[in-house]
Amino acid sequence: MTFSSKVKNELCRVAVREDHSAAAELYGIFLFGNTFGTEGIRIVTENEAVSQRAKSLLKRVFNMSFVCSKTGRKIIKDVLEITDNEEIQTIMEHYGYDTSRTFTLHLNAAFLEEDNHRESFIRGAFLAAGSVSSPSKNYHLELVTRHYYLSREVMALLLDMGFSPKKTMRKSNYMIYFKDSESIEDFLTKSGAPSSAIALMEAKVVKDLRNRVNRIVNCETANLSKTVVAAQRQIESINKLKESGAYEGLTEKLRQSAELRLEHPHATLGELVKLAPFEVSRSGLNHRLAKLVELAEEEVE
Repeated sequence: MTFSSKVKNELCRVAVREDHSAAAELYGIFLFGNTFGTEGIRIVTENEAVSQRAKSLLKRVFNMSFVCSKTGRKIIKDVLEITDNEEIQTIMEHYGYDTSRTFTLHLNAAFLEEDNHRESFIRGAFLAAGSVSSPSKNYHLELVTRHYYLSREVMALLLDMGFSPKKTMRKSNYMIYFKDSESIEDFLTKSGAPSSAIALMEAKVVKDLRNRVNRIVNCETANLSKTVVAAQRQIESINKLKESGAYEGLTEKLRQSAELRLEHPHATLGELVKLAPFEVSRSGLNHRLAKLVELAEEEVE
């Protein structure tokens, strides 16, 4: 089951206490469904919970029932329709539309003045035309509609609710979306899916921790690689000095440092300082080993 399906299933379990909130949620389903106008109302969904939710809300708010059918081959979808002209007119008038005029799909913001009504509306909109990516992959939540004016008015509604959505066009559809985890968490919480919001937060923590561990491992691997290369170069330089006879002419401190490196070929600089039988600082030992490399290069020249 996808994360979107889990979110929708959770939203479908939200108890709606007020009739106006139920009507507001159904309004979101209607506006973001496939068809909403004087010619008919049509909702198509592959989510059984969404289908049952829409039927229950319609029965509660209007005491009506959908004409139901199925469509699709590989993925079977429920088709919920209202075709009776009187029922359509009753629904339109309830949401503030004048059916005697040319119908243009837009949002009747006056129907959604209370915060709980707005939250119910965005829940319905998401149930009908929303999706959210799995938080283990990326952060993306969107609402899609074919209607330009509706997309603008819902954008304004979300902004008024304190969200910061973005909008773009994909083919012939208008997409309202969020790309940051905090906004998606807020949207899920306000629409009635706090458990999904918590799951997103937990996934974010795991992802951030994994990324942090990977950065540390990569950094340590890079440092270890540098240490190995540096140690190998120092050992080669010491052996060159011995082969050329220049080793015997080194100062006692340089010979001590050279022997320390040869005895511990895989040790880091910090480990060599701790292993040294003589007093030396980290910077001091680093300087001596660098001097050995420099002298070996001069011998080669």
